[in-house]
Amino acid sequence: MSSAAISLVAVLAVIYGVKHAAEHGLGSVAALALAGGLVLGALFARRQRSLADPLIDLRLFRVPAFCVALAANTLAIFVISGAFLFITQYMQLALGLSALEAGLWMPPSAGAFVAGSMLAPVLARRLSAARVVRAGLVLAAAGLFVLTRIDDASSLALLLTASLLMDSGLALVFVLGTDLIVGSAPPERAGAASAISETGAELGGALGIAILGSIGAAVYRSEMAGAVPADAPLAAAEAARDTLGGAVDAADQLPAGMLDVAVSAFTHGLQIASGLTAVLALGVALVSAWLLREGPASPVEGAVAATGAAAGDRARCPGLVVPQES
Repeated sequence: MSSAAISLVAVLAVIYGVKHAAEHGLGSVAALALAGGLVLGALFARRQRSLADPLIDLRLFRVPAFCVALAANTLAIFVISGAFLFITQYMQLALGLSALEAGLWMPPSAGAFVAGSMLAPVLARRLSAARVVRAGLVLAAAGLFVLTRIDDASSLALLLTASLLMDSGLALVFVLGTDLIVGSAPPERAGAASAISETGAELGGALGIAILGSIGAAVYRSEMAGAVPADAPLAAAEAARDTLGGAVDAADQLPAGMLDVAVSAFTHGLQIASGLTAVLALGVALVSAWLLREGPASPVEGAVAATGAAAGDRARCPGLVVPQES
């Protein structure tokens, strides 16, 4: 119970610090929250190492393949949570679509996700799960790079193209990621590995919204800080500087052209957040090429590779005993 409480407070403190820094700058409050969260995180890790039955078995993180597979799965949740936070807002606030119209444009992306989910096992049998996950990360990065090309209110086609690429790629990661995480851990720790996978997914979703949303908000507020004329009504000016939604609501009280400026500022935030995430996805893909086992294509080769993997995990993760088959 104590470990769960410490981990929860640590994550909440870091997220609060990130959000506060995006809204008010990196002042004492944000710095204190971030520092407190990191200290609690270190305390949590130290406590887990000292417990006989830890909430999270940190020894699993000594296995490089486990770490890379977990990073890929967490990153997939991070990307989809943060990206679609921007996409839905852009469709309604920048492109002026109603909630219904925006929703009607989403089925193609959902179809791409379903298709990718069905194709993933087929590709994994012909190639390997590691290669398919890596391809999924590259495909998602391509979609994110497409998002960086959105620059005006006529970008619906680019937005849909980016969504299709991201959903197709992330589906490959989602379907195969957990198998790679569990498969890279010693057999007797499979349950703990699966639990860490679920925890990583929840953390990835929270951080995706918090970090990418904060990056977009920080860029927007920075560009809008000096863009609103001094003679604009105070309430309308503050709303426009705060969010694009506020600028849309206060458009009638603002000078002509201010809404276009707000849309441009929001778009720049979207571009920067997407570009940074694309680089991160490519980085994980490159690391996975080095550390993530390719995995064999046939059952016989699979048995051989599993035996070698267990031996490697035993060497990298002392204290975890891998049962031997008779």
